[in-house]
Amino acid sequence: MSFLDLFGTEHVRNFTHFSSLVNIAAVDGEINPREEAVLRRLARQLNIDEEGYQKAIKEPNKFPINPPNTNIERLERLYDMLRIIFADHIMDPKEEVLLKKYAIALGFPPATSQEIIDRSIQILSGQLSFEDYLYLLRRKP
Repeated sequence: MSFLDLFGTEHVRNFTHFSSLVNIAAVDGEINPREEAVLRRLARQLNIDEEGYQKAIKEPNKFPINPPNTNIERLERLYDMLRIIFADHIMDPKEEVLLKKYAIALGFPPATSQEIIDRSIQILSGQLSFEDYLYLLRRKP
């Protein structure tokens, strides 16, 4: 019986997503303290226990991507990946390449995945136009 067979479908999705997050954090070398702090928070949010956390840290490439069913869930997963990438305020070229692969694996069409990634990078890296800033500021939570 594999590690993933021990859990239900939602937990498997969360765990495989978490492994992808670990992989993206480690792609540019060691996981730095900021990335580790974000990973710990995300592990709690995704109900990943310490054993699962350590397993994902040890072998992040071992687990397949389990794409979500809805567009909102896909965007949430992509957002989590961007949180890891921008934990150190820098997007490394290796992280960008891996993010593009993950976006397609999550189920975004190749034609629109780059557009979604580019816009997300603008938003999260502070490259918003003033009009976009005003829109987001005035938008009701």
